[in-house]
Amino acid sequence: MALPTQAPLTGAELFKRQCGTCHTTNAADPPRQGPTLAGVFDRKAGSVEGFRYSPGFAKADFSWDEAHLDAWLTNPQAVIPGAIMPYRQPKPDLRAALIGYLKELK
Repeated sequence: MALPTQAPLTGAELFKRQCGTCHTTNAADPPRQGPTLAGVFDRKAGSVEGFRYSPGFAKADFSWDEAHLDAWLTNPQAVIPGAIMPYRQPKPDLRAALIGYLKELK
């Protein structure tokens, strides 16, 4: 008898499991180890008021779009040298699910 296959996790479920410890999705919440990700899509990198970013963010001259988020989730330090984020997601399908969820956050 074959084992049932598990349905893929949604972006929201992935976020909760993999990102929710360090990030919140509510702009009114205080920052955690990372800034709030409410409204992150199309926001200038390093611009959450009241969050202390690592120095590399001062040189970041872009807004978060799909390409930057995909590169960031693959290897944060390659996008912003010196960034303090240990998370890396090597699987393109999981990055795509997370990015889709982040795009929905207002």
